[in-house]
Amino acid sequence: MLRIPKTQWVASLASATRCQSTSARRTTGDEYQYLQRSKIPMLHFQPSLPRLPIPELEKTCARYLAAQQPLLTPDAFERTKEAVKQFSQEDGPKLQTLLKEFDAKNKHTSYISEPWFDMYLRDRAPLPLNYNPLLMMNPDPRPAFNDPVLRTTNLVISSLRFMKSLRSKTLEPEVFHLNPAKSDTHMFRTVTSLMPSIISTYVAYTFKAYPLDMSQYQGLFGGTRIPELGKDRIYRNDSSRHVLVLRKGNMYAVDVLDAQGNIEQPATLLARFERIFNDTKLPAADPLGLLTTENRDTWATARAHLAQLGNNTKSLELVDSALFCLCLDDSTLNPDNPIPAIREFLFGDGTNRWFDKSFSLIVAKDGTAGINFEHSWGDGVAVLRYFQEIFKETTKAPFADVGLQGFDNQSNEAIVPIEFTLDDRVKTAVRTAENNHNAIIDSLDMSYMKYEGINKSVCKKQRISPDSVMQLGFQLAYYKQHGNFVATYESCSTAAFRHGRTETMRPCTLATKAFCEEMERREGPKKKGAAELRDMMNECSTVHGQLTRDAAMGQGFDRHLFGLRHTAQKNGLPLPALYQDPAYAAINHNILSTSTLSSPALLAGGFGPVVKDGYGIGYNIQDGYLGSVVTSYKSHRNGREFVDCLRAAYEDINKVLTATGPPAKEK
Repeated sequence: MLRIPKTQWVASLASATRCQSTSARRTTGDEYQYLQRSKIPMLHFQPSLPRLPIPELEKTCARYLAAQQPLLTPDAFERTKEAVKQFSQEDGPKLQTLLKEFDAKNKHTSYISEPWFDMYLRDRAPLPLNYNPLLMMNPDPRPAFNDPVLRTTNLVISSLRFMKSLRSKTLEPEVFHLNPAKSDTHMFRTVTSLMPSIISTYVAYTFKAYPLDMSQYQGLFGGTRIPELGKDRIYRNDSSRHVLVLRKGNMYAVDVLDAQGNIEQPATLLARFERIFNDTKLPAADPLGLLTTENRDTWATARAHLAQLGNNTKSLELVDSALFCLCLDDSTLNPDNPIPAIREFLFGDGTNRWFDKSFSLIVAKDGTAGINFEHSWGDGVAVLRYFQEIFKETTKAPFADVGLQGFDNQSNEAIVPIEFTLDDRVKTAVRTAENNHNAIIDSLDMSYMKYEGINKSVCKKQRISPDSVMQLGFQLAYYKQHGNFVATYESCSTAAFRHGRTETMRPCTLATKAFCEEMERREGPKKKGAAELRDMMNECSTVHGQLTRDAAMGQGFDRHLFGLRHTAQKNGLPLPALYQDPAYAAINHNILSTSTLSSPALLAGGFGPVVKDGYGIGYNIQDGYLGSVVTSYKSHRNGREFVDCLRAAYEDINKVLTATGPPAKEK
C-alpha cells in the first residue's frame, strides 16, 4: 500500500516570500484572491516531463533477488532463484512486450497510473487506518493566533487562495532544486518561462533543477470518493462555492466564495465559523459520517438506500461537491503526550468525519490543526505542498488578525444545515458502523518515540544520510525484538516523470542485515570494534542511497512486477510461477511499512499498519530530534516493546557515531 512519498522531491519547493505585517495585508484584488502569481505557468513543464521508464526485465529480476536474499533461508532463496530464472526466460519477455505495447499506446500517461488507480478503487477495506493518512500541523508560534475560530479562518482563507491559484494555473510549478542557490532564482524562472513547453524541462535540467508532475493536484479540491459495489469512483466538481463543515456530527454547507467566485472577506468567514463553533445544537443522534468508516461494499449499499429517501440526493450532492471538508473538533493537544490527539485526527470515533472527501482540514478547540486525506486520487505530493503553503502563510502573514470582529449580513443564506431523511435501516447501519469502527480502533495500539541524540545536524556533521540512519534503526529494532528480518516498505516518489506515482524502496538489505547481526551478536569471534561497525554503517548508507536513487528514477522492481502481473491478468494469461512463489507473497506482506516527512510545518504524521501483524511507522527527522509514530494491532504485535527496542537501537547507533566521528572526506 502506498503512503506519503519521500520528501526530498518537495523539500526545496519554491514559494513566494511574504514579509508583510498582518495588519498591512489587503483584502481586495488579486493580492487577496491568489496565493501565487507564478512567472512560470503552473503546467509549463508538464508536456516535456519524461515518461516513466519501464525497467529492463533482467535488472528487475536482479533487484528482486537482491531484496529477497536477506529475508529468505538459503533453501528458500534457491527456490526463488529458480522461479525468477524461469520468469526471465519464459513468461517475463512476453509480458514485457505486451506492457511496452500498452505503454506505447498511452504516451499521455505512465504505465503504472491506470492499474494503480484501479487497485485503490477496487479495494473494499474501510478507509480509516487502511488508507487515509494524517499530517498534523505545528501550532502557530504566536499563541493568540491559535484561537480556534481565528486559526480556522486563516487556514480556510489560505486554502482558498491556494485553490484559486491552482485553478487559474498560476500556482508555482513544483520543482526540486538540487542547488537552490543557483536554480531557485529569478534567472531560472525567466529563462525557463521563455522556453517552449516541449523543451522547458530539459532546460531546467541544465540548472540542476527537476520539474515534478502536477497532474494529481486536480484531485485536491471538490473531490470525493464515492462508494460503489465492486469498485468506487472519483467524483469532482469545479463549480462549487462551499465547504462541508462538521461539528458534533452535524453537517453544514458553508459558502466561502461569493457569487462571482471571489473569496469572502476575513470578517465574513470568521463570523460564519464562529457561528458554527458556538452552535448549541446537540450532537447528531445518527452521525452519517460513521458510514464512511465501513467496508466499501457495505457503505455502497447503505448509500444507495440513503439516496432513495426524501431529499437525500440533494444533501449528498452538497457533501460530495464541497471544496473540502472542515472538521471542527473538541479535542486538544497535550505536547507531552501527543498520542490522544494523533489518534483523534487519524481516525477518532468517526462521528465528526467524512473520510471520503479528498481531504479534511481538522481544527481542534485549542487551534491544533491537521489534514486527513483520502488516498486513491493521489500519493500525498499535492497534499504536502498544500499543507506546507498554508502553514507558512498563516503563521507568517495571515489575513485575519487578532481582534478581528466577525461581520456577516448573509449568514442565514450562507450557512445551510445539511439534513437527511433517515429510516430504521439507515439508523441500524450507522449503529453497526459505529460498533465496527470502535472495535477496530480499540484494537489499535499507537506509540510515539522522540529521540534527541540524533538529529539533522548530527547526521550532517557525521556525513551520513538521515533517512538511512532512521531506516537502519527500524531494522535493528525489529531484530532486537524478534531476531529475524521481514519485508519492509519505504515509499519513494516518481513525480519527476509524467503521471509518476511512487516506487517502493526496500530498506532491508544484506548490508543492514550484517550490521544488525553484528550489533546483537553475543557469541562467536570477537565482536567488531566501533570503527568496523562504522564502516558497516557507511555501507548501509551507501546501499540505501543507491536504492533510493534507483527508485526515484523509476528503476525499482515492485511497480514493474505489479505492471507485468496486471498485464497477465488483463490479457487472460496464466499467472507465472514467480507470483505463486511464497516468497513473492511474503515480500509484499509488509510487516514494516514506513513513510517519512520532514517539514517545518509538521508536528507528526501517522497511518495504520498495512497488514494485521505489521507496524505502521510514520517518521521524521528534525533539527533537534528524530521521531516516530508507530501503530500496530494489539492482538498481533507489541507496539510499546517495539518502540523500546527502537529507542535502544538509536542509542546503539549513536554510540557508534559518537565513538568514530565523521569519515574522512574523499580527495
